Amino acid sequence: MATQVNGGTGVPIRGTQSLVHTLARCWRQPSLTGLEVLWRWIFGVPTLWVVYVQMRSILLLHTDGTMDVARLGIDRRLTADPVGVAAADPLGVTAKIGEAVGILLPDILHVALWLVPVLMVVWVVISSVGRTLMLRRMDKALHTRIGTLLVLQAVRMLALLGTFVLWIYCLRWVADIAVTRPITAGQEPNLVLYFALMIVATLGLFSAWAVVSWALAVAPLVAMLRNVGVGSSLQSAFRLGALKSKLIEVNLVMGIVKIALIVLGMVFSATPLPFESATTPEFLRGWWIGVTILYLVGSDFFHVARLMAYLELWRAYEE
Repeated sequence: MATQVNGGTGVPIRGTQSLVHTLARCWRQPSLTGLEVLWRWIFGVPTLWVVYVQMRSILLLHTDGTMDVARLGIDRRLTADPVGVAAADPLGVTAKIGEAVGILLPDILHVALWLVPVLMVVWVVISSVGRTLMLRRMDKALHTRIGTLLVLQAVRMLALLGTFVLWIYCLRWVADIAVTRPITAGQEPNLVLYFALMIVATLGLFSAWAVVSWALAVAPLVAMLRNVGVGSSLQSAFRLGALKSKLIEVNLVMGIVKIALIVLGMVFSATPLPFESATTPEFLRGWWIGVTILYLVGSDFFHVARLMAYLELWRAYEE
């Protein structure tokens, strides 16, 4: 059983009892979060630019080079006052957006066939190098295993992609129950049921991922701790004995923290809406960009804290 990390008293503790100490240590070492933010943004900023360029070219193609969404059947008022128009006629707006997406979707899928694999490969490479630098700064005793991390990151990426595919199928099933079937029967769609089931499905899959993904998250750390390859690190990650429950506990707590960050981001994003008449679109755009950046930095901070908690538990477990 793992013991106290701070103080070495030998008293058995729960996996999350030292989490406050871990968060405080992360806060005192901002360079760790800085490295995590740096390598993620090295990937993220160019990716956003590439996606923007591709989407813009598709829109130009379908709007005769005008970028006028009216040519896709979307009312111009929706771009000027999206909140007001959507609140006045939510079903009509949804139908128009669905028709516009249907027009663009074939070209989007055509681009995604080559762009998504390329971005996945780039993510695996950059994340392996960036995570190695961050973990080595956290603990200089760790070994450099970039090749092993490349394979482990690819395995985790494929597992995460499978979870997203399952989530999309769940949303389609929810839409069929709450929207498609009632409309086919000549009834009003049940939007309350749709959003309720969507939230349950999303939180359920999110929690399931937090429970089962801990081994894939800890395997790279095992590889760097023990200086072993892919097979040995995966076997060790799935055979941790008493340490397993504590890692799952930490992973669940961090999953709850991630949900809390999302909720806070949504709350702060909606804060200016009651004052919409006194704000400008430029202010709202800047506000939403700022909230997004704060959310991303906060998320990266807790990613670092989770890895530090894993490392401290592992050190205590081995002692």
